[in-house]
Amino acid sequence: MSGDLVEDTAEVVPFTAVRPNPAGQLIGRSAEVVSLREEIRRVARSDAKVLITGESGVGKEVVARAIHAGSTRRSHVFAPVNCAGLPESLLESELFGHVKGSFTGAHRDKRGKLEAAHMGTIFLDEVGEMTPRMQGLLLRFLETGELQTIGAEGVGRTVDVRVVAATNRDLRAVVADGGFREDLFYRLNVIHIVVPPLRERRDDIPLLAAHFLERCAAASPGTASAMSPKAMRVLEEYAWPGNIRELENAIERAVVTSEGPVLQVHDLPADVRLDGRVTLRPKRERRRSIIDGLYQHMREQNGSFWTVVYPLFMNRDLTRAHVREVVRRGLEEARGNYRIVTRLFNMGEPTDYKRFLSFLRKHDCQVPFKEYR
Repeated sequence: MSGDLVEDTAEVVPFTAVRPNPAGQLIGRSAEVVSLREEIRRVARSDAKVLITGESGVGKEVVARAIHAGSTRRSHVFAPVNCAGLPESLLESELFGHVKGSFTGAHRDKRGKLEAAHMGTIFLDEVGEMTPRMQGLLLRFLETGELQTIGAEGVGRTVDVRVVAATNRDLRAVVADGGFREDLFYRLNVIHIVVPPLRERRDDIPLLAAHFLERCAAASPGTASAMSPKAMRVLEEYAWPGNIRELENAIERAVVTSEGPVLQVHDLPADVRLDGRVTLRPKRERRRSIIDGLYQHMREQNGSFWTVVYPLFMNRDLTRAHVREVVRRGLEEARGNYRIVTRLFNMGEPTDYKRFLSFLRKHDCQVPFKEYR
């Protein structure tokens, strides 16, 4: 290992050698990013609603912030809301606010994000995960601009907010399946921006890697502050199914675990090192491969659901479909018994069974067990 380290440091690339763009801007020099910047510049000049689509981790919120920063509303609030991270009741309160005593735990009045973002921009991330009732409430707001604060009598104030929404789902297909309101879809889809996945803009990987490496080095002085050419080539060859978020996590992990000032190939996560030259498979096959890896880690390497699946889902590196497929595999092996599934997934605490079911219900990941018995 030491021989490789010496050999590969001869052409070390310090992070300062490839300076990323200033903070708050899209990082990249590829044709795809140049085109995306130009589209953002044009879109920012209007107040039209925007629907941003793209795979998980491609930077949809960065695009939304860039639209806000380039608009006449930039001196006002940019309010992001994760529609997939809150149950319906909390999401309604987050958006519309509530008055004291309107429900258990409402100890004081709370102003919603829509009111806080008056004259600014609200960003509805993962809008495709909204329940039908929340879709109806959002549609009414888009049509009238009037707030319906939980527990308040009558209609609240009218606010002027630009709405930018994002999703990693194909909303047209979801509409066709009855899972999303068609009228709401057309309200949101005035301007449609597609953010390309990282594998389609590989020229940007060195800039993004340099940006994340610089940030990690600044946060933890004395850690690695440069990357070997071989390590950079591995990053450029990897498929990045988790896109920019996966790249950021990989750099951070490498910096934390590395023992020298220069990141080497062996410092990179194993999946990046081993799969760097694998041809990217179709989306369904990638999903199946991801599920295979997660399930194998829990069943063969004694990984717990709470450390293998849960953090990836909460960080939005996994979708509901991923979690449901993991649960289906467990139910198949457990013949439909959720208690056995918790043991298969190495959840050994007495409270894990109820916690597991609560998590699945809260995030709409529960799978019917009867068909597996």
